[in-house]
Amino acid sequence: MRTFNYSLAALFITWMMTACTQESKKVDQESSTQTSVNLEEFTSMQMKGVDQISIEVDLDGAVKRLSKAVTFPTISNQDRDDFDTKAFLDYHKFLEQAYPLVHKTLKKEVLGDPRPYSLLYTWEGTDPSLEPALFYAHQDVVPVPADSRDQWEVDPFAGTVKDGYIWGRGVLDDKNQIHGILEAAEMRIKEGWQPSRTIYFVFGQDEEVGGPEGAKYIADVLEQRGIKRFSYVMDESAPLTPGIFPGIEENTALIGIAQKGFISLELAMNGVGGHSSQPPVESNIGILAKAITKLEAAQFPYRIHPAVRSQYRYLGPELDEKLQPLFAAVAFGKDGEMTDLEEQFIETMSQNQVTRAMLHTTIAVSMFNAGIKDNVLPPAATAVVNFRPMPGDTPEVIIQHVKDAIQDDRITIRDISASTPATNIAEVGNPAYNMLEKTIRQIWGNDLLVSPFFVIGGSDSKHFQARPFAPDVYTITALQLENTKEFEGFHGVNERILVGEYGKSIGFFYQIFGNLESL
Repeated sequence: MRTFNYSLAALFITWMMTACTQESKKVDQESSTQTSVNLEEFTSMQMKGVDQISIEVDLDGAVKRLSKAVTFPTISNQDRDDFDTKAFLDYHKFLEQAYPLVHKTLKKEVLGDPRPYSLLYTWEGTDPSLEPALFYAHQDVVPVPADSRDQWEVDPFAGTVKDGYIWGRGVLDDKNQIHGILEAAEMRIKEGWQPSRTIYFVFGQDEEVGGPEGAKYIADVLEQRGIKRFSYVMDESAPLTPGIFPGIEENTALIGIAQKGFISLELAMNGVGGHSSQPPVESNIGILAKAITKLEAAQFPYRIHPAVRSQYRYLGPELDEKLQPLFAAVAFGKDGEMTDLEEQFIETMSQNQVTRAMLHTTIAVSMFNAGIKDNVLPPAATAVVNFRPMPGDTPEVIIQHVKDAIQDDRITIRDISASTPATNIAEVGNPAYNMLEKTIRQIWGNDLLVSPFFVIGGSDSKHFQARPFAPDVYTITALQLENTKEFEGFHGVNERILVGEYGKSIGFFYQIFGNLESL
């Protein structure tokens, strides 16, 4: 039986489809108990009157280059010793051949620890006093399980172009973004253009396994080089998709403005083993299992993240009018206070596992190991628990939470992850956000909704956004999907993108390089 790995964006769709339906029923049933809110200020936040433009690109050549990129199996396996060095080296050589002006003009560095296969490009600006910008994408792709190969219409690493689509593993997640950036840069350089502010391109090698070797290392390097603040950082996330938000049929662009953190703890019980014919009152497995049960019962409290408030401030006015008192209460709510409507929002959202994850630091027991033989009592038992922290829940806070929950000094607790805290929250409605929204509308028009949203998982840009020098990180995949079904290509089968829409992606990056001049 094959298991699908859904992207964060696909999870977001599931969340909205469930939550909006539940909220609508809840508001209908309990309207008499709601605390009133002032809806006069709960008006549309959508930018109006942006002129759409068309940018001519070498689409045939760009499609050939992207389809060739798919043929390099730059896979990130969970076992980090299973690493195809040749695939990455060959891909790097191909990029040099495909984009000669980029490699002649920009400074290229190959970085990473312990494996140096991530790429850092520096496009020097004419004005060193301006804060730099950074565009991020990742080279690595997820594996294609052997038992799913027969479900692909094409070979996932053949780079097939047919039926108006470019097919293959990585064409949607995330080599389209790498090549969109490089195609646009090649075009700009050919025209003799140079940015005023320095622009960095970062293409990581291990985003699909958390980015400790690539993005984290490069973030360290840039911080050590003395960059005080980035004016703008952009990474992948959800593509533009019609109907992504239930109740809204229009095309929608969701801009991630914050990400949860990441920490994995190993809980271990080490004691005396023995023969199963003479079991102790408590076995090591039993002791650890009891501790895990206590931990799962001690969930972190719910609260409304500021990014969720921003999300409903932008999307709430576009939804069903009868839901707007609820969404307005969330949008205009204050941290540290809780109205009846906000409590109703939390009650509704907590009923679904995806929406619940947006409300608190999550606890997920992901591994449990003990024993090698049925008649031998193991001398040790271990479990791995993964947490996705909300702001303020540091590793120290989480470890203390675990200790308080299990109340057992026999259990040792160890941080085994390249932990990252919850990120800063990118500002919304500021020049950087508005510049991004303007660029989206210049390429895809005004008949769409643009909104911030809270990312419950994380991409490599978390290694930047969690630091003081990159507070305003915006995540969106600059690509138009036909419908929500196309999300199944993320980490699934038949990953593909429309040829014509890839041309618009290139145009987006070409335009945003120029629009950066306005910051």
